[in-house]
Amino acid sequence: MTAIDKYNFKEKRALIRVDFNVPIDKDTFEITDDTRIRAAFPTIKKVLADGGSVVLMSHLGRPKSGSEEKYSLKHIVNAVSDVVGVEVKFAGDCIGDEAFKLSFSLQPGEVILLENLRFYKQETAGDENFAHQLARHGDVYVNDAFGTAHRAHASTTIVAQYFPHDKLFGYLVEREIASVERVLRNGKKPITAIVGGAKVSSKITILKNLLDKVNHVIIGGGMAYTFARALGGKTGSSLVEEEHISTAENILEEAAKKGVSVIIPEDTVAATAFSNEADRQVYDTQAIPDGWMGLDIGPKAIDACTKCILSSNTILWNGPLGVFEMPSFEAGTKAIAIAIAEATEKGAFSLIGGGDSVAAVNQFGLADKMSHVSTGGGAMLEFLEGQELPGIKAIREGSS
Repeated sequence: MTAIDKYNFKEKRALIRVDFNVPIDKDTFEITDDTRIRAAFPTIKKVLADGGSVVLMSHLGRPKSGSEEKYSLKHIVNAVSDVVGVEVKFAGDCIGDEAFKLSFSLQPGEVILLENLRFYKQETAGDENFAHQLARHGDVYVNDAFGTAHRAHASTTIVAQYFPHDKLFGYLVEREIASVERVLRNGKKPITAIVGGAKVSSKITILKNLLDKVNHVIIGGGMAYTFARALGGKTGSSLVEEEHISTAENILEEAAKKGVSVIIPEDTVAATAFSNEADRQVYDTQAIPDGWMGLDIGPKAIDACTKCILSSNTILWNGPLGVFEMPSFEAGTKAIAIAIAEATEKGAFSLIGGGDSVAAVNQFGLADKMSHVSTGGGAMLEFLEGQELPGIKAIREGSS
């Protein structure tokens, strides 16, 4: 498989699958966060610098049937033009005579953006004929949409088969893959995984997969209380998945066998209600009174987690340590983010994956202090679980 740096796009049309599923104000149609557009810029720049042209394809939102004004990619054309630095042309469809006329007449240095792929149900169905039609837009296929790599859609997976010798990853996807593999395969030890979020059930596979790769696991968020119950603790009104207490027990037993230390928060900031204004009190995590629910880790837990993180050379963070969206319960998640940033500054490699963790580092202004902040929520989760992502497999298989 050819790396993008070694591919020459001169006089070639690069059909690039990007993830421009950006947040848009429903009234003004203004983009409220252009991060995903900016993330695709290095790949687009490479093609144009080589003397090639670019055909961009993406989805936006989840249209229910056919074309919907609020999901039209025409609303983002100007923003894409601003980021890319050239005037981006817009095709009012992603297939059809007018769209093909535009892409067939592209000159080196020019860029067009196709209309929302999901206006066709064939996109999410992975329809081969639809993928074949999309393939007509390019001489080379580039997948730079990691956020959709776990979907076997026409534009992310099926289309690759029509480019047996000219398919490759864009810079963004290359970085995503390299970052995960650096943690899971060749991370410098000690390796610490911080796994948080509400439920154990959503992180079981990740936890089991990580036990063979890491030295320390920090458990946080609502799932910590299921683990506390597994240790025989009393958790009050905290979120507990009763049906997964035995799962937590098994994970702790497996970790012990493999010599992996598991840090469960020693203390908890509990509240009388799920509210920023509720009464708060710090309790031992395994001795939370009835009527109180854990919503953040306490000061002792913060100290223990911070020490562990600062002694690590590789750090993976997936899931918040508390309800950081509420100021009253943001301290734990913020402290962990600060510790990871400090460890990174001292030379550790840090990977932040999962929507809530990414939201947290952005909220606290620390995203640029991390080694890599993933753009793929569901894709990152499945990658960490050890699954082979269809969009990644499609590029790797049969490539010259």
